[in-house]
Formats: sequence, C-alpha cells, structure tokens
Amino acid sequence: MALATVPSIVDFTDVTETARRLGIGARRLRDGVNHMGFPAHRMGRRLMFSPQDRAEIAAMHRIPAQTKRRRAAA
Repeated sequence: MALATVPSIVDFTDVTETARRLGIGARRLRDGVNHMGFPAHRMGRRLMFSPQDRAEIAAMHRIPAQTKRRRAAA
C-alpha cells in the first residue's frame, strides 16, 4: 500500500508566483479560489498552492483541441 506524499512547504507557491506560472492575473486567481472553487491552502492569511493545486487549476481550464473541418469546394 503506497502512502500519499505530502508536499513540503518548499513546493508551495504564493498567489503572485502561481499566477505567473499559470499565465493569469493574481486577482483572477484569488477570485477563482474565493468564488469558483479553485484548490488552494490557506496558511495564516496567505493563499498558497501546491504542485497538485496548480495542475488541477490548469486542468480545469484546459481547452481541448478541435479539428478543422474542410470546406467543400464550390
């Protein structure tokens, strides 16, 4: 039976760094945590994000690739 690994405090990033890594604004990230259910950890008064949290947020907003339809020749 494998034990779940607990991320160390070194693996956590704050709002500014997480927003930079995800390519979104810090305000959007905070709003996502407060209103849209983004995963995060509160450590004192700070929001912190583990690698799993960042991966889950990215997966929540993944846009699947779409194939282009060929237009029929007229």
